[in-house]
Amino acid sequence: MTGATLVEALLGALPQTQCTRCGYADCRGYAEAIVADGADINRCPPGGQDGVERLARFAGRAVLELDPACGSEGPRARAVVDEAWCIGCALCLKACPVDAIVGAAKRMHTVIDDLCTGCELCIPVCPVDCISLVAVTGGRSGWDAWSPAQADEARARYALHAARVGTPASIDDETMPETAPTPSIGAPPRSDTIAAVLAAARARRATTR
Repeated sequence: MTGATLVEALLGALPQTQCTRCGYADCRGYAEAIVADGADINRCPPGGQDGVERLARFAGRAVLELDPACGSEGPRARAVVDEAWCIGCALCLKACPVDAIVGAAKRMHTVIDDLCTGCELCIPVCPVDCISLVAVTGGRSGWDAWSPAQADEARARYALHAARVGTPASIDDETMPETAPTPSIGAPPRSDTIAAVLAAARARRATTR
């Protein structure tokens, strides 16, 4: 297996949360470091111990215990924005590696639940501490709480996000479309889409209170 092929195999064994807990800029950076620099295979808390075993198989290395310095394995979490405190600063929109947060400047933001990877990168950038995490997978953790389909979607969305914010070095070329998608005829304006998502979020929270 060539180095490039091994990188792709290792990348496919990572959950694509892009959380940077491994100490690298993204999942691809970590996979490349394992191949090029001999980085340890036990630095991905979202993948859990099962993820370590997957990386070990591809890398041909002994299985290690998850490195506690990178965090601990646990249920997958989802970010939640407290709309009562959100000031609409938009800092979390850029921080989210998969564009799972929507909103507009000086307007309340909300998280699209199904797209959130639980990376936690939105939390430190919030100036009013209005973002928290809630566990959403019960007792399931690692790959037991995250499917290959979810990983593939997160990988594709990260590539689009990286292109949008101007970090081409982190873009996964295989997941990038050849041309930017164009809105279909009759598609609602972005502002209408955002308003609809925010309204749905308010309605959902109202039913859970």
